[in-house]
Amino acid sequence: MCAAPRSLTPAGQPAAKPDQTQPTLSETVLLAERQLAAAGVDSPRLSAELLAAKAFDLTRLELIMRANERVEAAGLTVFRSLVARRAKGEPVAYLLGEKEFFGLPFLVTPDVLIPRPETELIVEEAKRAFRHDASFRFADFGTGSGALAVALAHVFPAASGLAVDLSACALEVARRNARANGVEGRLIFLHADFTRLSLTPASLDLVVANPPYVTQAEYAALCPEVRGFEPRSALESPEDGLWHLRGLLPVAQRALRPGGALLCELGAGQGAAALEAVRNCGHGFAQAHILKDYAGLDRILKAERNSQKCGGLA
Repeated sequence: MCAAPRSLTPAGQPAAKPDQTQPTLSETVLLAERQLAAAGVDSPRLSAELLAAKAFDLTRLELIMRANERVEAAGLTVFRSLVARRAKGEPVAYLLGEKEFFGLPFLVTPDVLIPRPETELIVEEAKRAFRHDASFRFADFGTGSGALAVALAHVFPAASGLAVDLSACALEVARRNARANGVEGRLIFLHADFTRLSLTPASLDLVVANPPYVTQAEYAALCPEVRGFEPRSALESPEDGLWHLRGLLPVAQRALRPGGALLCELGAGQGAAALEAVRNCGHGFAQAHILKDYAGLDRILKAERNSQKCGGLA
C-alpha cells in the first residue's frame, strides 16, 4: 500500500501534520506551469520549477523526490505570489535574485542587466589571450552586476581590475558579487561615466565592456520581459546604438598599453559600423576584427593597441 502524502515543510523545521486539503508539490507545479503557459511566458515548466524550488527551499532534485508531498500553506502563498509576478513578465532571475555567469553565482536586482551567455565570449577570448597565472590589469566599462570584472578576477587569480559604472546602485551590486565570489580585494569600484574617464596612459593590459548598444527602434521592439523590467539606460544607445562604443574607444585607446586589447560586446549586425568607428578614432589601434557568437552573429569587437607610435588599422 502506498503511503499517504506527507506535508512539505521548509528545511530545518519539524514536519507538520499533513493537511489533506493542500495540493501536492507536483500538483502545485503543474498548475503553475499551466498558468504561465496561458500567460505566454517562455519556458513555463522551467519557470514553475525554479520558483517552486525558491518558495519551498528545495533543490531541483528534491522537487522530484518530494513530488507527492503536500505543500505548506505559507510556502504556497509565497509560490503563488512569485508565479503571479512571473505571469506578468517579470524575469525569473529577478524573482530568484540570482543568475549564473561563467559558472559563478551572481546577485541580480532591477538595477542591473541580467547577465547573458553571449557575454561569456569576452571571458573566453581573454582566456585565449592571457595565461592562467598572468599578472595583468584590466578595466570593465559599464560593469553592471560585475559579471565580467568578477569572472575575469576569478579566472585569473593574479590579475587586478577596475569596475566602472555610472549607476551607484549597480556598483553596490557588483561589490556584493565580488565579495561573494572572493575577488573583492583585487577590484576597485569607480562611480563614473566611462565615456569621460581619464585613466593613466598605458596603464591597462585589457579593457572589456558590455555597453548599451540597442537602438531606439530595437528597444521599442524588445519583448516586454526585457523592456518592462531591465534598466533602459543599460540597454539603449543613441546614434544607431553606437554612441557608447564611440565614446569608450578613445578612453580605452589612451589607457591601454602597447599591445593591449579591447573586447567590447556589440549588437548583431553592428560589426561593420564598429570597425568603422575604430578607424575613425585615429591610429591608436593596430588591428581590429569582429568575433561571432555561436549563432554566427556579430558579437565582440576585438581591437589591439598599436605597439608603435604611428600606424593604421590592419
